[in-house]
Amino acid sequence: MKRILLLLIILFPLNLAIAEKQTTFDNDVFNKAQSDGKTVIISSWIKYCTSCASQMKALKDVEKDFDNLIYLTFDVTNREIAKQLNIQFQTTLVIYKNNKEVYRSLGELTKDKIYKAINSVI
Repeated sequence: MKRILLLLIILFPLNLAIAEKQTTFDNDVFNKAQSDGKTVIISSWIKYCTSCASQMKALKDVEKDFDNLIYLTFDVTNREIAKQLNIQFQTTLVIYKNNKEVYRSLGELTKDKIYKAINSVI
């Protein structure tokens, strides 16, 4: 019984992290945002990645905390998007400004560091 309870305790947060993830990246939205002069932040994730969920949680409020910015996400197993953006790993964070990539990191999870990176390029 203790083993089952322990397993449930471990798996419950994992299931919550999985449920929060969805692909919001769309080429039309990405291109329009750039042509409108917005800064675009893209993060990649994979289904069972808890660090991806942590990164997404840190980025949850980014669109309301920064003017003229859009936040998009995608499942890194989507090879078409991954190839287009040259992203090979989950928890990759890429920032585009003026139609150029201006920042890239892998595994950045804390809100303070992510917001510092955003502030450095906007």
